[in-house]
Amino acid sequence: MPNEPPRLLERFRPMFSLLALTTIASLVSLSSQRPGVLDEITMLETSNSTLLRYPTDFTQNIVPKSIHSHNDYWRDVPLLTALSLGVASVEADVWLVNQTLFIGHEMAALTPARTFNSLYVEPLVSIIEGQNPKSQFTVNQTSVNGVFDTASSIPLQLLVDMKTDGPSTLPFVVSALQPLRERGFLTTCESNGTCTLGAVTVVGTGNTPLAGIQALSPRDVFFDAPLTALNATFDNTISPLASTDYEVAVGWSGIGSINQTQLSAIQQFVADAHGLGIKARFWDTPGWPIHARNNVWQTLIDEGADWLNADDLDAAATMF
Repeated sequence: MPNEPPRLLERFRPMFSLLALTTIASLVSLSSQRPGVLDEITMLETSNSTLLRYPTDFTQNIVPKSIHSHNDYWRDVPLLTALSLGVASVEADVWLVNQTLFIGHEMAALTPARTFNSLYVEPLVSIIEGQNPKSQFTVNQTSVNGVFDTASSIPLQLLVDMKTDGPSTLPFVVSALQPLRERGFLTTCESNGTCTLGAVTVVGTGNTPLAGIQALSPRDVFFDAPLTALNATFDNTISPLASTDYEVAVGWSGIGSINQTQLSAIQQFVADAHGLGIKARFWDTPGWPIHARNNVWQTLIDEGADWLNADDLDAAATMF
């Protein structure tokens, strides 16, 4: 009996040895296996691999939407916040003061740093240049990529709401756009009616003078036409956009059902614009209550309005 434990150990030693070898082999096998897909993703991301980077990824995976950022300059980060949500139209209120265009809703809101150039022109030049890199792959490229990587042919619409005297302000707006113009980034129409779509389509609104826009040749600043009073004066070489005050033109609050007169008004104004090759926008749509706002938005989308005028861009983005 005293010798029994050693004999038992000897008896089972081969089994223990086999188990140990099997365990070691399994560990070696596991350690030599190819990493799983999640491991590969982590390795590539943490290494900042050039395989994951490309020149035009500034707006990577952002899908453009037919939303107009009303009073865009009020946002914590103008322009960029709109682009991050795929908003394809932004609005800048400009004031001509001492030959400089300042941005703000009223004079009391102006600051020396917030200019048309600093908030919109310079950032757009930088963004669009980034979307149009110069390389061995682009030497024969003739078209200009827009701000959206997923849909590079779609231009950003830039509404310039002139708050000061239109005839005095327009020449300064035209001049301020020169950095975009000289790079071929602006949508342009020649006197013969031939238009070239650019990365940015600039439309003057507010006090913008129609006669001043008509006199531009070639034209790369356009006119926001009156949606409820369109006539033969307007076509898409003058006005790619026509707008109206929703409250005045339609008036439905979004609560209850829209009546036939109100629905017919939307349909008629949209049809008038589209008949001239012009896109339609209704501004001053209800913002509250939320369900009413959404009812109005959905109705406008269903009836063919081209731009959803919005203050709450996050909410508007969910409509598309």
